[in-house]
Amino acid sequence: MGSERSDDKGGQTTALALKILVAGGFGVGKTTLVGAVSEIRPLRTEELLSEVGRTVDDTGGVDRKTTTTVAMDFGRITIRSGLSLYLFGTPGQDRFWFLWDELSQGALGAVVLADTRRLEDCFPAVDYFEHRRIPFVLALNCFSGARTYGAHEVSRALDLDRGTPVVLCDARDRDSGKEVLVRLVEYAGRMHTARLLDSAG
Repeated sequence: MGSERSDDKGGQTTALALKILVAGGFGVGKTTLVGAVSEIRPLRTEELLSEVGRTVDDTGGVDRKTTTTVAMDFGRITIRSGLSLYLFGTPGQDRFWFLWDELSQGALGAVVLADTRRLEDCFPAVDYFEHRRIPFVLALNCFSGARTYGAHEVSRALDLDRGTPVVLCDARDRDSGKEVLVRLVEYAGRMHTARLLDSAG
């Protein structure tokens, strides 16, 4: 995934565009994160929660949530000159998981957002990326009034693979979200390099 553009001296430089998924449980802040960091108006596929949907979706802890993503959120952010990230926010409910395989094709890695009030909601996303060997960082979305946990505690509670980064963030804050994405790109880059070296050895 990439394209070429001319530099000021008439030469060709490569502009790299990387695909990143933003995943996690229902109501954890995926749409908020994509919207906060995107430099373009984000594409959203949200629908109002219906009474029928409320019997299917667990809204405990997110009682004020009125909409839900039914396909994906899409945004773009330029990390530095020549490096852009295309962000695809996944739907959080099990009934929309048939979209995940399609969205994950060609992805460099993923951000798994977690809410410490409902930590178990991110188990399916963690399992999904671990089983497919897609690098991810776990980002704890810090909600006001929620108990704070250390990265090591969360890593142990979720039984994360050794070395998987756990970072604190505020999904509403652009700089905080950008820092999470930078950590993911760095981590995914190390993982892909290590795999290339393993396969060459």
